Amino acid sequence: MEENKNLSTTYDPKDFEERIYKTWEEKKYFTPVVDKSKKPYSIVMPPPNITGKLHLGHALDNTLQDMLIRFKRMQGYCTLWVPGEDHASIATEVKVANELAKKGLDKKEMGREAFLEKVWEWTDEYRERIRTQLKKVGVSADFTREAFTMDDNLDKAVKHVFVKLYNEGLIYQGNRITNWCPHCQTALSDAEIEYEEQAGHFWHINYPLADGSGVLEIATTRPETLLGDSGVAVNPNDERYKHLIGKTVILPLVNREIPIVGDEYVDLEFGTGAVKMTPAHDPNDFEVGKRHNLEIIRVMDDKGIINKLGGKYEGLDRYEARKAIVKDLEEAGLLVKVKDHAHNVGTHDRCGTTVEPIISKQWYVKMESLAKPAIEVVKNKKTKFVPERFEKTYFNWMENIQDWCISRQLWWGHRIPVFYCKDCNEMMVLEDAPTACTKCGSINIEQDKDVLDTWFSSALWPFSTLGWPNKTEDLDFFYPTSTLVTGYDIIFFWVARMIFSGLHNMDETPFDTVLIHGIIRDSEGRKMSKSLGNGVDPLDVIDSYGADALRYMLVSGNAPGNDIRYYPEKVESARNFANKIWNASRFVMMNLDKDIMNKYKDCTEYSLADKWILSEMNNLISEVTENMDKFELGIAIQKVYDFMWTEFCDWYIELVKPVFYGEDEKAKGVVYNVLNKVLITGLKLLHPVMPFITEEIFTHLSDEETITTSAWPEFEESLVDKNAEEEMAYIIEAIKGLRNVRAEMNVPPSRKAKVICYIGEEAKEAFKSGVVYIEKLASASEVEFIDNKNEVPENAVSLVVKGGELFMPLLDLVDKEKELERLNKEVKKLNGEIERIDKKLGNQGFVAKAPQAVVDGEKAKREKYVEMLEAVEARIKALG
Repeated sequence: MEENKNLSTTYDPKDFEERIYKTWEEKKYFTPVVDKSKKPYSIVMPPPNITGKLHLGHALDNTLQDMLIRFKRMQGYCTLWVPGEDHASIATEVKVANELAKKGLDKKEMGREAFLEKVWEWTDEYRERIRTQLKKVGVSADFTREAFTMDDNLDKAVKHVFVKLYNEGLIYQGNRITNWCPHCQTALSDAEIEYEEQAGHFWHINYPLADGSGVLEIATTRPETLLGDSGVAVNPNDERYKHLIGKTVILPLVNREIPIVGDEYVDLEFGTGAVKMTPAHDPNDFEVGKRHNLEIIRVMDDKGIINKLGGKYEGLDRYEARKAIVKDLEEAGLLVKVKDHAHNVGTHDRCGTTVEPIISKQWYVKMESLAKPAIEVVKNKKTKFVPERFEKTYFNWMENIQDWCISRQLWWGHRIPVFYCKDCNEMMVLEDAPTACTKCGSINIEQDKDVLDTWFSSALWPFSTLGWPNKTEDLDFFYPTSTLVTGYDIIFFWVARMIFSGLHNMDETPFDTVLIHGIIRDSEGRKMSKSLGNGVDPLDVIDSYGADALRYMLVSGNAPGNDIRYYPEKVESARNFANKIWNASRFVMMNLDKDIMNKYKDCTEYSLADKWILSEMNNLISEVTENMDKFELGIAIQKVYDFMWTEFCDWYIELVKPVFYGEDEKAKGVVYNVLNKVLITGLKLLHPVMPFITEEIFTHLSDEETITTSAWPEFEESLVDKNAEEEMAYIIEAIKGLRNVRAEMNVPPSRKAKVICYIGEEAKEAFKSGVVYIEKLASASEVEFIDNKNEVPENAVSLVVKGGELFMPLLDLVDKEKELERLNKEVKKLNGEIERIDKKLGNQGFVAKAPQAVVDGEKAKREKYVEMLEAVEARIKALG
């Protein structure tokens, strides 16, 4: 098999990973042609943001997807994996604006068009980076179908959905309390808020009753919003205050008269039981205000600066205003007390700024009717979560969902397809920009300045990437997609929105399974972050160890939904495994003879070792296929690892080596074919997680062009042989035991020893079949079977094994004179140690002064040395 001998002598992934990926692309292995004779299997890649380079989380996410797509491709499915990137509206805009600021350029001074030109430059650069990184990880995605959320066809889909939802009455514009980021100056959805515990205070303030009859004490965590108060609420069942309902108080510092209203929203037990109402700056106050017709007074601008309605505090930042207001309240004698109070505060997940609830005019999607069918498809398992426990996260979000604020005060993103006539104020919601006003014919038209929330376009990803709203062959064949692989942190951000969008626009759930994985933490269990400096660049790992080692490490021990820890030692271990496979494959290929293999390709005169390895291989095929189907990817690859390292490399290859060096051509032919079959099967089972090394070895070993489109191994029941498995289990245990005894006695492998077998009837045939293996792998000079233990030499070393007992004559294992010399030295040494301890313990000064633990330690040492001395003296006696 001359052509197979050119596999490199050493395993170095840099020699072939890049070359192999280029070949895969050139041969279009990942670019499917729609074939209706095959079943479709499709995945859409969670699109990474174009804000930077990929991290280990992306590498994990894409390795899991790649394993599934490679597995299904080999099973004969028509597979499509659509890659792509997300424009990440707010995150990208912040990044680009910050980069420009470093060069002294101001976004607003540049203007919208000039700024967007810079963002497109950034986009082109980072999309190329991401593409390169994904290829280095080895993803078998179809880059000819690569998508970007700002592509023309995806933009068309976004506009189409907006107009459709608007015409259905599901999109509306309204003045409502919105999560507002004063730094980014944009509205945010609930999903973009991270809550963190911050140390704060409760300021207790007296609001004087207008009739002069006393004061009403309220408690607030945000005294700066006092300027926009338009009422005070108490619970109508609160005996302390019910007589005050309908009266008014004088708003401190502002001197505006505001009403006291009764509302059951107020918690009788919390604070003072009287709550200031600021409808323009608090979502709950907004709802109470609507019920009681309270005035809406917005006292902050978009930057969190007090506006002209704030009187003398105008121009102050919200926190500066807080200090000034508290100081003035104190001077006016209206500040009762200040209490420490730790509370959860919403922060913008992109910039970390504390969010300010502010009333503003935004676009919203009505969620109630969209959420109901999306809840049902998960309840009736049309879409399954793996693990199932994450359904709870999904239901918690969907069953309590609020209307979705979809407008953002940004420039980068899908611009809202709403147009206004500046002459007659007509509002037009259209997919394409109108040339003239549909009402008055004016051409003086302006488009809405806002863009849509990033997740609005991401929600359409499973079908917009396949060509929707156009009717395409891809959409018809590959939708709904098969499996979505993503992290638990974006179930409500993205998964929920894709499900309700798919149902509403396509009348079908976008995928049948959602495979949830955890996040990667460092070795101490901490989340990886820039601030901790504990992040790991996957490209650095690939550069040092290869993509296969990184991929294996990420999936090894990984169970769906669970976080994993990154250990550099695990990558090294994975590389060692790759090295083991490489060297074993080289050894096999150097010994195979194609002519002899062809001559005996149909011969099934298998030895015990052949029957055993073929049976174990078929068990492996069955189990790994089942594990892969159940998304137990970590379990699947561990089984392949154990089989390839232990059964194949450590045992089978060693068991059949004598055949290589023998003269029996038929035996060689059978072994060569078994070796070839098992190695190729192992490579195929390993391919989904370690695609590069398996491709390199396979293409040297097989006549097939590539492993990527080769058939997944199929279970062959005829090759399962439980008897062979049981018999070989006896032999392997015996060999291991004999090796251990020899190792304990420091017997070199070159020194042969007779093995005497006293075996029960149930195991006798197994041991007789395994004589050749015991002789080779346990350094046996000969193997003898006895029926009576009286036949065992007196000075034999014994070993109890499953099925019976094995013996080796001691003098076969050691040189009597040299061993006696060594043992006598050991006796002298041990007697010296015992004598030293006896002197110590006989010293009353030591026993009296030393801590009891030290004294007990010395006694324990003495016992150990006495035991060792007895064992050595027994060995001397046995040697005569």
